[in-house]
Formats: sequence, structure tokens, C-alpha cells
Amino acid sequence: MIQPNRRFALFRFAHAKTLQVPAVGSVTLDNRGRSRLNSAISARSTVVVGWLGPTDHGENCARSVRIQFFGSPKTFPSFTIGHRLVRGAPRWPGLTSCLKATIMSSETSAPAASPGADDQGVPPGSNRATKRPAGDRLVSLDALRGFDMFWIIGGKSMLVALAAVTSAAWLDWVLERMQHPEWDGFEPWDLIFPLFLFIAGVSTPLSIQHRRARGDSDSKIYCHIILRAVLLVALGIIYNGLPADWTSSEGWANHRYPSVLGRIGLAYMFAALIAMNTRSWGRWLWLIGLLLGYWAALRFIPVPGFGAGDLSPGHTLTDYLDRLLIPGQLYQGDRDPEGLLATIPAIGTALLGVITGQVLMRRDWSGWRKTGMMVLGGLACVGLGWAWDLETWFRFPINKNLWSSSFVLYCAGWSLLLLSLFYLVIDVLKFRWGVTFFTVIGANSILIYMAPRFIDFNYTADSILAGWASLAPAYGPLLLAVGVFAIKWLLLYLLYRKKIFVKV
Repeated sequence: MIQPNRRFALFRFAHAKTLQVPAVGSVTLDNRGRSRLNSAISARSTVVVGWLGPTDHGENCARSVRIQFFGSPKTFPSFTIGHRLVRGAPRWPGLTSCLKATIMSSETSAPAASPGADDQGVPPGSNRATKRPAGDRLVSLDALRGFDMFWIIGGKSMLVALAAVTSAAWLDWVLERMQHPEWDGFEPWDLIFPLFLFIAGVSTPLSIQHRRARGDSDSKIYCHIILRAVLLVALGIIYNGLPADWTSSEGWANHRYPSVLGRIGLAYMFAALIAMNTRSWGRWLWLIGLLLGYWAALRFIPVPGFGAGDLSPGHTLTDYLDRLLIPGQLYQGDRDPEGLLATIPAIGTALLGVITGQVLMRRDWSGWRKTGMMVLGGLACVGLGWAWDLETWFRFPINKNLWSSSFVLYCAGWSLLLLSLFYLVIDVLKFRWGVTFFTVIGANSILIYMAPRFIDFNYTADSILAGWASLAPAYGPLLLAVGVFAIKWLLLYLLYRKKIFVKV
């Protein structure tokens, strides 16, 4: 039975074919809505079709039809229209531009989908009975992404300025935590990058489901995934600063090609391709293989001049292959923290996000149960990462520079714990006060990350606030730091209000 108070999503379709509907008459259809209807079938959903105006043939309609889909093992699904039963293949076109299909949950009236039901339109490995509606957006995910970016675009700078004008000991301790260790070890500041990559992984199955639901073919989704990765790699190269003279070979030879955005693009691409072609158990196998394989490669493959298992800076297999394969300049001269080989375990970070995203898509679990599973998963990952860092024969120290397998698990654990907190407060308890502050940042995260390379926010803040800062010289740096962040946030807020989102 349809519950009138439930949230639902609206979809539009176009073009024409006809389907004879008993007790209703001829309905004009098109090929584009096929995957949406298949998704509804697989998800045990109820589809409500309502006429909004004249059809392509000019008839005025004011009726609506309730269509309920049932899965059947290794056979075509059935659907009821009114009191009649019709059987047929699940490749029906969608509705015309004069119709809307409202896909709503039918948890009480539809029987459970069987394991043999058609999977078309459903991400591999997902439970047909547990898909999220396409319009049910995770606000907590946007907020957590914004929280992560906040520290990059101004949070740390404001704390540094505040520490300079106060003598608070706790601020000094906090700022010490906001530095990267030289080599082995972990500080909270190390979590910024892997948390963003983890969130990208969580979004991946949701994005695949959305694209399939709107009718995109797998080949089109593959093209989108690869194009997005290429664009992120290109943006990373631009972020590092292109040579002033493009005709000079020396300029390109001294350019740094690895980047944060490049690491995100490549790791996202491979994780998304794995998600497109595997079920849940396959993703776990890939994750285990990537993490153990990377550990084994660094432990047992000898490096010329240093041997096998030497994890000192510049002596590792990761550093050696980066020197051998990457053109241009490396960040540390003989090594680069965003190099090629370390992309392999970074795929594991994104895959853990994909697995988490699949959990959040389940509709047979309550929000509290999902939160509990994320907390347990987070604690397990933190424990495994910590244990792998212990002094044993199979030790793999927590190391951001190498993106070690223990680092992957440790950061994924903390990412899960943060996501569980945001999800519980924002999406389960529906406490939304102040959330917009972070969602505004998260909505255009790539744009604000790239913007300082093209916009001098410091100059703008200084032009506006220098006079005010001169009235209290001791607090001038703090005022300017707050001003720089405020200008960035107001720019993002303007784009947010205008619904302008720069996506890659």
C-alpha cells in the first residue's frame, strides 16, 4: 500500500511508442525509461503513473494508474494494473514528456525479490530489495565532504592565526596534530586526503544507481568514469603550475606531474570499474588482494642498491618505480607521496568507501542499524591498521607517504567513525541546524580547491580589511585569515543559492 507521507522522486521522459494498458487505453511510451522501470521492478517498488496534460495525440487525460511489480525466479516479472494481471519481458519503455512516473517505496505490499530476478538497472552486488530511491540524497555525505574541505580552505589558517595572538596551550597541541609526520606515524592531519577519497568511494555506487535509473547504458557510464579520471589528472597537473614556456623542454622536465587530484582520479576510476563489474564478495576479494599484494611487493621484491623490505625514505619499491617511470620532478626529489605504485592501495581506500556506500543503500536496514554497522566496521579497521603497525614479521607501518596498507585501514576506520557520526546526527536524527555551513563547501569542493590557483583571495581580503586590521595590529593576521575564509565561503554560498555546481 502506498504511504502518502513518504518522500518520492519525480522523473520525466520523452519520445514515442505505445503500450496497450487494460482498463486505461493506449499509453505513449519511449525507450529511454526502460532502466527506470527495471530498477523499480528489481527494488520491489510501486510505480504511479499520472497524466499531467494532453498526450501526443491530443487527448486530455486526468487518470492515474497504480502499477505494482513482482520479481519471479528466472522468469519475467509480472505487474498489475488495476485488477488485471499482465506478464511480459522487463524491457518496457518509459513515459512521454506529458507524463511523470513517481517511484515510491512499497515495503508493505510487494513480496521480496528473489535471487533469480533480473539485475538490469541495479549495481552489481546490490540487494534488489534494498535500493535507495533516486531522490533520497545523503545530506550527511555532503556535510562531511564540506567538513573535510573546511580545514583545507581556511580552518587551519584561522587556528594558526588564533594561536599567534593567544597563549592557549591547547591551540599549540592542536596545531601539532595538524602536521604530517616526516615518515612513519599518523596525525589527524593525515586523514584529510584519504577521507575525501573515501567519500568519493561512498558516492560511487549511489552515482552508478542514479545513472542506471535515468537510462544510461553501461558503456556510457564507463565513458563517464574514465573521462572524470582523465579530467582530475589534468586538473592536478594544472594545480601544480604549468611551465611558463610550453616550448621549452626544460620547463616540462622540471614540472611535477603527480598530484592529489590525480591520485583521487585514478583511485576513483579503478574502484568504480571494480564496482561496476563485481558483487559484494568480489569487492572484498579485490580489497584484500590489493592490500596484501602491495605489502608483499614492498616486502619481497628487491630494489636495486637497497634490497628487499627496506622501507626507509627513498629506498622502497614505490620510490624506485616512481623515479623510473614518472617524468619531470618528484615532490621530494627522490620520491613523491602521490606517485604511481601507491595508487594501488589508494584504490583500496576508495573500495572501502564503495562497500560503505552499498551499506547505506540498503532499505531493509534502519538508520540505527547502518550507523551501528559503520561504527563496528570503523573500530575493526582502526584495530587492524594498528595491529599491522606493530613490530612483527609482517609489519607494515602506518605511513602516508607510502599509502601503506595499514594506513588504508587505519584511515578508513576513522573515516567510517566520522561518517557514522554525521549520518546519525543529520540523516537519522534529522538534526540539520548549521549543516548548510558545511554542505555549501562540499557542494563545490573541487572548484574551491582549484580556485586559489586562479583567484588571489589574500589580495581581496587585504584590500577590504587592511584598514580595519591596522586598528588592532596584534589581531590583524587573525582578521585577515577570517576574511580570506569568509570570501571563499560567500563565493560558494552564492553558487549554492544559484544552484551552480561545478562537477567533474
